[in-house]
Amino acid sequence: MIIGQLKDGIVLDHITAGRGMEIYNILKLGEMDCMVAIVNNADSIKMGKKDIIKISELIELDLDILGYLDPGITVNIIKNGERAKREKLSLPDYVTGVIKCKNPRCITSVEQELEHKFKLTDRANKVYRCIYCESKANRE
Repeated sequence: MIIGQLKDGIVLDHITAGRGMEIYNILKLGEMDCMVAIVNNADSIKMGKKDIIKISELIELDLDILGYLDPGITVNIIKNGERAKREKLSLPDYVTGVIKCKNPRCITSVEQELEHKFKLTDRANKVYRCIYCESKANRE
């Protein structure tokens, strides 16, 4: 299968197989007015199988959200048909607005307008804790 080459845009590569649609939905790519191609279960020498998302425009992406969702993603910025920039993501130190604190006694349960913010406390085990109550986030 051949998906057309981008003149200008973004390619999200090395997405864990099966997570492409989840990332598509979280980034709200369906609401955008540009072409988006999702390749599921593409063959990969490194990973065996992977997903790829191609976006036909240069848009702002929250790399912290992507790094939290799938820290192995590679973000390729395409300009004039050539890769202008390549960034390999990792777990971010802080994540805001992605995880919701489940602790009913947390200030975020009472103060509805307060953003849910989590800090990476254990990189090896991918543990994030609420900055307000220190409850451990549930990773799915």
